[in-house]
Amino acid sequence: MTLDASTPNGERMTLNMGPHHPATHGVLRIVVESDGEVVATCTPDHGYLHRSIEKIGECVEWPMFVPYTDRVDYVCAMNANLAYCVAAEKLLQTDPAATFTVPRRAECIRVLVAELNRISSHLVAVGAMAMDVGAYTPFLHGIAQREGVNDIFEKLCGQRLTYNYVTIGGVAFDLYDGAIDDIRRFLDQFEREMVRFNKLVTTNTIFRDRCAGVATVSAKEAVAWGLVGPNLRGSGVDFDVRRDEPYCVYGELGVQVPVGQAFAGRKGQVGDAYDRYVVRLLEIQESIRLCREVLKLLPPSAEKPNDPIGGIQADVGKLLKKPGKGEIHVRTEAPRGEMGYFLVSDGTKSLFRVRCRTGSFTAAGIFHHVMRGIFLADVVAVIGSFDVVVPEIDR
Repeated sequence: MTLDASTPNGERMTLNMGPHHPATHGVLRIVVESDGEVVATCTPDHGYLHRSIEKIGECVEWPMFVPYTDRVDYVCAMNANLAYCVAAEKLLQTDPAATFTVPRRAECIRVLVAELNRISSHLVAVGAMAMDVGAYTPFLHGIAQREGVNDIFEKLCGQRLTYNYVTIGGVAFDLYDGAIDDIRRFLDQFEREMVRFNKLVTTNTIFRDRCAGVATVSAKEAVAWGLVGPNLRGSGVDFDVRRDEPYCVYGELGVQVPVGQAFAGRKGQVGDAYDRYVVRLLEIQESIRLCREVLKLLPPSAEKPNDPIGGIQADVGKLLKKPGKGEIHVRTEAPRGEMGYFLVSDGTKSLFRVRCRTGSFTAAGIFHHVMRGIFLADVVAVIGSFDVVVPEIDR
């Protein structure tokens, strides 16, 4: 549906969604100008959650910034910890005097918790999207399964939301006794639960027709607008940092990347809201496989924490007290796509510059483009399909 550009502004109505609207996935205000039931313009208004996290990173010591990264994206705090720590380690390793390597067991544990957190994050995304369009029950199913991941994380590090678990050089704690059995048990029952979830939502004709063909983003547009992660892959672009620029032990796992394929059939288009939803479900299935594969690679625990194979923490204490000078940009694959850190060191205990690049920022930037001409009732479906988490925008 297209709009008549000659429609006088006086006949349009301005609507405020937010800053506390439940469909905005955080403290986000969206200003919608409508022509009847059709969206004429859509302007996101950010800043309600800004906490100067990047500036804080320039005022505290390198390891002290890790807890702040939890708040960059509290839905996938493990991935946020990992992104910063991988970048900090690579910056430290640019110094010729740096000889440390992250123990292999720690690298495996990092991937394990990152993929478990990807599962829980995507469960919130697909469950909330279903709730946004009127199906409340699937959200409860998603949250119930997410609690299984939180139970494991609570035993592992004592927290259920902001973990502060991944550290520069490794992880804070080794796996607790019985952790591997708990993880395998969760994956087995969760895989069965996803079959029921797909019957309830994914193959539901009402939900499919509600999302098919809505807010379609072509592959060319996705690249031009800087979309990343499931939003990019939902448009048919085959790119994943875990596979194409591997870090930790991802290079040994053979990551399989799902892309959009007009899953809704003849009514859908590659890159529509339904494609973005299904890609996240397929990524959940892939994360289940990756968790099982990394458990096979996990070496036994060693007595010394800094053992290069079975340890959990490299000895980086002296290096952090007097790091070398330099700068680096490193990106990882978080649930909402590429999460990259640009770090600048001036040789002191505090970083000179910290800059974080997140997927939600660019996803929110395309709202005014994809929402023009859609029905007002579809606005919440579009927001849910892009899985925007506001802390990634307001840092």
